Amino acid sequence: MAVIDVIKARAKATKKHVLLPEGSEQRTLKASETIVREGLANVTLLGNEQTIRENAKNLGVNLSGVNIIDPEVHPNLQDYSQQFYEMRKAKGLELEAAQKQMKNPLFFACMHIKNGFADGMVAGAINTTGNTLRPGLQIIKTAKNANTVSGCFIIEVPNCEYGENGVFLFADCAITPDPTDEQLAAIAISSAQTAKSLLGIDAKIAMLLFSTKGSAKHDNVVK
Repeated sequence: MAVIDVIKARAKATKKHVLLPEGSEQRTLKASETIVREGLANVTLLGNEQTIRENAKNLGVNLSGVNIIDPEVHPNLQDYSQQFYEMRKAKGLELEAAQKQMKNPLFFACMHIKNGFADGMVAGAINTTGNTLRPGLQIIKTAKNANTVSGCFIIEVPNCEYGENGVFLFADCAITPDPTDEQLAAIAISSAQTAKSLLGIDAKIAMLLFSTKGSAKHDNVVK
């Protein structure tokens, strides 16, 4: 069974509530329809409702069964703004700035998750990695045993004898460009944990670098 089919089967079995903060973006709209149709999750789009519905209509997307939240008019906006202010005031955040931030769908989504109204969010179609990660780090924060943030991606190679039946997980490819020795170790450990929890794989870890059998001389090679 392909990796995506395994993930879909697990998603159907648990039926989590997922927020999509880039609610008016066309790929996000199309994905929301597919997710609901296939019963993979409960979906909420974030953004201006009129814009979302107009874009969906223009794309021929059916939003039946898809929820919509406009952070700017949501009844929890002020409460979330106050919570965010309390979290960040020691770092110089003022209440007015907190209120402005909470109107950002990415920040609102993270606070909605923190308050138990959703299980997770997916973003990055029109936002940079930094903008996508920042609210999560400031509001939800890392797991208690994690001291290094890292990202990963999954590659599945058909008819491949290597990896786990051709499945590989690569990290960190987006967040830490020049990790320390300690960060490299932490990334390896958390990546192995991700492989186990997401894919059921007992990972075999290798460190990859740009020098092949001594072809390059650099401090990073030594590290």
